[in-house]
Amino acid sequence: MTGTTTAPGLERSTLDKAASENFPVAPFFLPRAWRDDLMAVYGFARLVDDIGDGDLAPGGADARVLGVPGAEAEDRMVLLDAFEADLRRVFDGSPRHPLLRRLQHTVRRRSLAPQPFLGLIAANRQDQLVTRYETYDDLLAYCELSANPVGRLVLAVTGTATPERIRLSDAICTALQIVEHLQDVAEDLGRDRIYLPAEDMKRFHVRETDLAAKTAGASVRALVAYEAERARDLLNEGAPLVGSVHGRLKLLLAGFVAGGRAAVRAIAAAEYDVLPGPPRPGKVQLLREAGVILRGEG
Repeated sequence: MTGTTTAPGLERSTLDKAASENFPVAPFFLPRAWRDDLMAVYGFARLVDDIGDGDLAPGGADARVLGVPGAEAEDRMVLLDAFEADLRRVFDGSPRHPLLRRLQHTVRRRSLAPQPFLGLIAANRQDQLVTRYETYDDLLAYCELSANPVGRLVLAVTGTATPERIRLSDAICTALQIVEHLQDVAEDLGRDRIYLPAEDMKRFHVRETDLAAKTAGASVRALVAYEAERARDLLNEGAPLVGSVHGRLKLLLAGFVAGGRAAVRAIAAAEYDVLPGPPRPGKVQLLREAGVILRGEG
């Protein structure tokens, strides 16, 4: 099977995952040009995460397209290096991977810089080397690579980036990353990763073995509640970003903040027991939170 014949399938199999994301990637109410560019950015972010997690589609098609035939999903560093080389061709050449060829149009149309994309690759490299975080500040530094570039790219694509909006966006994106970590404690542990700061685990007398239980004990619940409150505070800190923009972008950003707040409420409604599976908010809760934000009540 040649790279040409696999290209459409590679692109579609990754972009189809947008429907299962916690937050809307490119909702219908946005202008078509924004939707196309946000989906191009999503395709990059989704694929680099799939490489970092060893979740590439079987068959090795991505590896062949990236010029490392024979590399398996487990060869994550090799694939990340090849992916970074192909990303650099987005800015100076002709990329090989269909998702990066699609991204190249967006990069040129929106004059995007390489730094946010390189940050996402660096985060996935870090995931191969660092599986525990000693302090909350260490976790924030990881979120600076793994989450904040996404918000910065949204602002860049929509032409609304300013230093203050970037600061507010970073707070929101870090919060969303922390919330996702709380929802996925059990799944992350299965990958031998823990994103709960070790110093907080010690403070609440939580051991790693406690995270492997089917349900959370009182100490784990207290720890999750503590981290959820931190995420809520970050969402509140970043929420003024919504009021700083207008029109359809305001709806999109309100959706991000609402999704985070609704997820925190879902975690609280589960009494902070995240071990049986990720607590997810319902659509009614999401709409209610979005309405509060758009009315400027929170």
